[in-house]
Amino acid sequence: MSRLAAVIAFISLVACMSDESDSRYRLQRESMVESQLVARGIKDERVLRAMRSVPRHLFVPKAFRDESYSDCPLPISNSQTISQPYIVAVMTELAQIAPNEKVLEIGTGSGYQAAVLSELCDSVFSIEIIAPLAEEAIAILDSLNYHDVRVKIGDGFAGWPEMAPFDAIIVTCAPTEVPAPLMNQLAEGGRLVIPVGDEWQDLRLMTKRGGVIHDSTIFSVRFVPMTGPNVDGAGDSDK
Repeated sequence: MSRLAAVIAFISLVACMSDESDSRYRLQRESMVESQLVARGIKDERVLRAMRSVPRHLFVPKAFRDESYSDCPLPISNSQTISQPYIVAVMTELAQIAPNEKVLEIGTGSGYQAAVLSELCDSVFSIEIIAPLAEEAIAILDSLNYHDVRVKIGDGFAGWPEMAPFDAIIVTCAPTEVPAPLMNQLAEGGRLVIPVGDEWQDLRLMTKRGGVIHDSTIFSVRFVPMTGPNVDGAGDSDK
């Protein structure tokens, strides 16, 4: 076999392996949606479609890639995590995002939640306090053509006032109290989905109607604590 023929054969083999890998992950993703999300009551078809579409395995370090669609959080860089798929789906469904709405995410983490949000609307803003993590997420999101996600390195407690108001805000790290700036940056009719508490938190849905915040508790969750100059604790985004 000539050298050129050998190179062509190698390229063909790699392409086949890539196709097989993509097909395997698609099957795992579909199984994840059916067994972890639909079976547990996620009903919003747009959310389910987004969860089927976003390649979670590309937001996970290679060492954990075979576990990408498992029913659990996984480690990412900078001692952080990517959340359990079910929790991502629950928080996204609670936010009730319409296509023309503007969404703020606090805690970019791996970028996975931002990608899911981007499947639902065309205006996503995300804040990450850990600079290297933000830079990694930007690179992944850009490589997957999620160009409508804007990521800023900064303190999520303060929100993004120059881009407010937001129709929905999703927080993926836990303050001990709801940050007032985030409530202030909600648009009329806006929804804030946030875990609040210490080691274990209440996942809360806060909706602004007639200028008044209406607050409901969904269930108990466990996120890493919010950090920054306005809060106490250690760690950051559970994404």
